[in-house]
Amino acid sequence: MTERFEAELASLRQEIRGMGRLAQEMYCDAVRALGERDAALAERVIARKEGLRGQLHRAEDHAYQVLTLYQPVARDLRTVVACLKVAAALERIGRYGKDIAKVQEALAGEENSPNRGHLASLLSIPEMARMAGSMIETALAAFESGDLDLIRDFEVRDDAVDALGYSIFRECVTYMLEDPATITRGARYVMVARYVERSADHACTIAEAAVFMQTGERVEIK
Repeated sequence: MTERFEAELASLRQEIRGMGRLAQEMYCDAVRALGERDAALAERVIARKEGLRGQLHRAEDHAYQVLTLYQPVARDLRTVVACLKVAAALERIGRYGKDIAKVQEALAGEENSPNRGHLASLLSIPEMARMAGSMIETALAAFESGDLDLIRDFEVRDDAVDALGYSIFRECVTYMLEDPATITRGARYVMVARYVERSADHACTIAEAAVFMQTGERVEIK
């Protein structure tokens, strides 16, 4: 391929790196906003959503342009296709960050309620969110560096996130049954756990794209 193509490919990968930074920031800030009951931070997360979507559209357009103009093959083609997959996964992670921030906004609207405040320090949500956030970071590192050893344990890590999500669901149901006043908060925690679980799933998608880009093998991590 020409030097021009190599420059275009490097530029596309730089766009994906930018998306990765923004999506991670949205996810981490949303989790922090929930834990600290920070409505202002939640608002800032929500405000970044359109910026991330704009980055997705630009990355998609750039990738399609590269495919059309240069018609890459072999690893070069896999790299462009993998960039498209990663961009879509990052947009979803950022969207789940926005959704978590929306939950914090809803909880902030209940500050005058006698049932305000978190249940049992948010149950296990902070730990679950940390585990998923670590998976996102690791998957992006593997995609960037090509070091697939970083993601060898992803099935185990994803299973651990799923197990914690189920534990949170059971805890929430217990609270709801014991005290109907906790039903609204409990339901929202279940939603947050689901958003975190799906974020981990998209980290697996990024890891799958890293494997495909490096080896051409289509793997399923779940």
